[in-house]
Amino acid sequence: MQLKTDRPEFRTRVDKYLDTAIADFYEKIPFARHQLEGKDIHLDYYRRHNIETILRLRRKRTIDALAIRYFTKVDPVAAKAWAHYTDDEMLHDRLFAADLEKVGVSKEQIYSTEPLLSTKLLTGYLEYGIEYEGTPLALLVSVYFVEYVTTRTQPHWLDNLEKRLGKEKIKGQRAHVGTDLDDHHDDFVWTVLETMVKTEADEEKALLHLQDISRLWQMYFLELYKMTVDEKASIELPDPVMIPA
Repeated sequence: MQLKTDRPEFRTRVDKYLDTAIADFYEKIPFARHQLEGKDIHLDYYRRHNIETILRLRRKRTIDALAIRYFTKVDPVAAKAWAHYTDDEMLHDRLFAADLEKVGVSKEQIYSTEPLLSTKLLTGYLEYGIEYEGTPLALLVSVYFVEYVTTRTQPHWLDNLEKRLGKEKIKGQRAHVGTDLDDHHDDFVWTVLETMVKTEADEEKALLHLQDISRLWQMYFLELYKMTVDEKASIELPDPVMIPA
């Protein structure tokens, strides 16, 4: 059940965009359906994807702290809410690390890995929003993107991975997604995001962030594919998904 929203039409636009972005991803990004449908899981691709997920989680918690600092000055209720969410997510990298250990990846390997360019760009994009635009709007849009897309794709990916790799090898990932679903994280994040969207101009700015973040998401999977599956593949971003009217 969705929580009450003061801007239901805006949320409908955002969710419509995200549904289109997911469909666009499956259609245009090579190997996008691999974890969803693959019978022989490409382990290098799978391992590197989960390593990068951990590296992203570790960097995001630093940006979350910057967002909390912002909210402590302008909206202590939102600060408390985001601190609670950050606490909930803070150590989820351990869940992915436990799964990686079962497929031969040590913690030392994980944390000594250099992040992909797309991860560095995403981190910089979110920090830029706080540092130079003066608000964590880009971060909140990014987190809503992740929560929405995760809860609508990952359960199906994990069903297939469980068949191919075994239930015990995806236990941590299942726990991570289960928390997102059980605690309705997409609804929660939306309520905080909505505190920063007061005007139509704010809505348009949020949608532009959404478009940028979607492109960085696609870039990540293109990089991942090139690194682990086909080193000759071209990393050329598809056209951005258009923002709905």
